[in-house]
Amino acid sequence: MKKILFHSNSAKAFTGFGKNAKNILRYLHKTNKYKIVEFANGMQWGHPSLSLRPWEAQGSLPNNPDLLREMNSDQQKSRMGSYGSYTIDEAIKEYKPDVYIGCEDIWAFANYWEKPWWDKINNMIWTTLDSQPILQQALDAAPKTKNFYVWASFAEKDMKKLGHSHVNTLHGTVNTEDFYKVSNDDKQKLRSKFNLSDEFIVGFVFRNQLRKSVPNLLEGFKIFKKECPKAKLLLHTHWGEGWDIPRLLKEKNINNEDILTTYFCSSCNNYAIAPFCGQEKTCPFCGSEKTFNTTNTRAGVDESQLNEIYNIMDVYCHPFTSGGMEIPIFEAKMTELITLVTNYSCGEDSSGPECGSFPLDWSEYREPGTQFIKASTYPSSIAKQLKKVYNLKPHKRFEIGKKARDWTIENYSTESIGKKLEKIIDEMPSVQYDFDWDKDNQNKDLGDFLDEGKRIAIVVPQSAVDLLAINSLIDSLQDLYKDHDIYVFTAPIFFPYIEDNPKVHKVLPYSESIDNSNFLEGVGNHKGYFELAFLPSLGTQKFPNYHHNGIDKTHHKLYE
Repeated sequence: MKKILFHSNSAKAFTGFGKNAKNILRYLHKTNKYKIVEFANGMQWGHPSLSLRPWEAQGSLPNNPDLLREMNSDQQKSRMGSYGSYTIDEAIKEYKPDVYIGCEDIWAFANYWEKPWWDKINNMIWTTLDSQPILQQALDAAPKTKNFYVWASFAEKDMKKLGHSHVNTLHGTVNTEDFYKVSNDDKQKLRSKFNLSDEFIVGFVFRNQLRKSVPNLLEGFKIFKKECPKAKLLLHTHWGEGWDIPRLLKEKNINNEDILTTYFCSSCNNYAIAPFCGQEKTCPFCGSEKTFNTTNTRAGVDESQLNEIYNIMDVYCHPFTSGGMEIPIFEAKMTELITLVTNYSCGEDSSGPECGSFPLDWSEYREPGTQFIKASTYPSSIAKQLKKVYNLKPHKRFEIGKKARDWTIENYSTESIGKKLEKIIDEMPSVQYDFDWDKDNQNKDLGDFLDEGKRIAIVVPQSAVDLLAINSLIDSLQDLYKDHDIYVFTAPIFFPYIEDNPKVHKVLPYSESIDNSNFLEGVGNHKGYFELAFLPSLGTQKFPNYHHNGIDKTHHKLYE
């Protein structure tokens, strides 16, 4: 029986990765074919709630207080720590998986493919790539990852154009059990609960991020509203992050009463659909104070409530700049709504007539810094397609909606994707590995890990503080030795503190055998491995650390 370490957002998280993790883990668990360990991002190592899951689970956040303080003081380190960079080696050693499946954004994996265990077990990256050109991390990972899968076919096509012929598409999953179309009578009952009747409701379910094209949608809705005075726009999102929606409404002179949102009570778990009126309101259901807020990832509706919200809508509109897979599009299709989708990135898979969609046209712009191609959806296209749906005969809407649901079940259901993943896992070979990567390196010479050229070694065994201090000096060192590659030796748990520095050629694991500058630089008949070696933690009389083959330099000028 193969043991699988499935590394992703916690299966309890209200995120796309979290929903997918829950669907896949349930599917694999039900097969009774595998030993499953969930390695849950967003959860702390040893958190007691993890023991309540049907499968074994462990959190990826470290529980070391000192390390957590270091993470909290640095945004980049905190980000990498939240993806499990500090605990992945410990998890691999403890659980000894036959199969590692990493299902996250590509930058979450922090050069895992360079780790000593990577090619000793079956590895699989199942990632979302949302823009062109393809991220460099993905291009680095693909040649060293036998099983490399993307969520959208546009990314597969681009990767193959670049020579990575083994890259394939495996879509994320959609829960097809909880999302369905209710009867017309039930739809009217749902609407009447929130003082709605015959309005034409345009819906958008999204995390309020800047890549969700809220200004474009509001402008398109404003144009459409002139054609359809009874139109309402339902924005199921948190109004306390991302776009300042009240400000946008004021700028565009849109009546606040025409824009609906979802409020949720964190005390009694009831929800309501209403125009936005602020946060931390008193709950109208249970009377709790400051518990009634717009829905968010910490406190939001469950799947059955979200299904009701989709069923309140008449059409679903999803404009965005790019995305790996926009799960609400497919949830909307499951409720037999016609979906309007920006025809770029993952939208290429879900915006055509074969899947019950109308495409939204867009213009290209480049994201500052990264220069990624992004889509700016035309408001005129939004208005045009909304009018098209509005003017459809009821039987035609029904026909397209039914097609959307059937297509989604065939291509995105947990059952469909689960079977494909099951086949991938079953075809992986058995693993014979003792997970002792220290022993793996015992018979190797240090030179086996070094590249040709002039080299400098910096040995810093441990301490996040020491690594951060060294990191601040790397630029100065490279300025002095422009033709030398810089190698840093430290404990693997501290790799994330230094490995993202572009001036560092390679980060290697520390061992006590290199606590000797003569071993590193050479002495007598021993040639050595580096032109210069710096051991700042051992600069004492007991361990001389100042020879450096007589070629060290200084920024300081000495005067007589």
